[in-house]
Amino acid sequence: MSKRRTERLLSVVVLLLSSRRYLTAEEIRAAVRGYPDEHEAFKRMFERDKEELRELGIPLETGVNNALDEEPGYRIKKQDYELPEIRLEADEAAVLGIASRVWQSAALAGAAAGALLKLKAAAPPGSDQDDDKQSLGIEPRLSTQEPAFGPLWEAVRDHRPVTFDHIAGGRSTATKRELEPWGVVNRRGRWYVAGHDRTRNAPRVFRLSRITGPVRMAGPAGSVTVPPDADVRELVKSWDVSPARDLTAVLKVRAGAGFGLRRWASEVAPDEAQGWDRVTVSFADVPWYADHLASFGPDVVVLEPPDLREAVIRRLKGILA
Repeated sequence: MSKRRTERLLSVVVLLLSSRRYLTAEEIRAAVRGYPDEHEAFKRMFERDKEELRELGIPLETGVNNALDEEPGYRIKKQDYELPEIRLEADEAAVLGIASRVWQSAALAGAAAGALLKLKAAAPPGSDQDDDKQSLGIEPRLSTQEPAFGPLWEAVRDHRPVTFDHIAGGRSTATKRELEPWGVVNRRGRWYVAGHDRTRNAPRVFRLSRITGPVRMAGPAGSVTVPPDADVRELVKSWDVSPARDLTAVLKVRAGAGFGLRRWASEVAPDEAQGWDRVTVSFADVPWYADHLASFGPDVVVLEPPDLREAVIRRLKGILA
């Protein structure tokens, strides 16, 4: 949505909220900047604006002020527009605060930060979500570095089909796919999109890291219907047959950190250096695990194997650069 249209819609909302009576379309045009003078052009633009406001969930009411009015008017009742008071228990506010910190991608960071600010304002006294005690032992981390994530997330939200080039496992060349996306899911640190493959005429799952080039919208919003019995997580789970976890890493983890690593460790023992533990854990994929370990920053040092250690060092140097 353009800045000019956003300002016009906001002006309409403010105008109708502040009015105690129904305002006709002509009265709205006279009060709101941005509408054309030509009647037919105004009529088309105003119809699009009304549709947009209703799609946004704004309760635009139509009616007349008295029986003698020939033309209906519009207004927005404050009691229908305003949200009820939000009251969260301390544990609810803490959990939602943690969820907002999960997203580290640029595509969703702004929305998550804004949501967290509103949660803090609604939280009861004594539930400060910045207090480390609220989230002790919880280290939510989800990376969405794949360029395909943003457009696919938007396509799922808007129910729009997409096309993209995808390199299947064991292949060296990409194949063009046309998909009706049902959902985007993270499994074992990897992102997948699942939906109906129009080419194969069957449900399919695609790993986002194997999508090459841009993801393009292939239809209007609302043109994709998700089956009521579709379970995207189960679909991805049944498709994702991961190799055996036959690689072993030895990590030096700072005391009080790395709880997610400790959970899957086969051995945890105090390290020679005070304030550190030696953690032994299995993994399957060096590139992905290097990204995961690098996200812990100075709290984790890779001791073995050498290729994993070098991969983490390269990523940390790249961040510094």
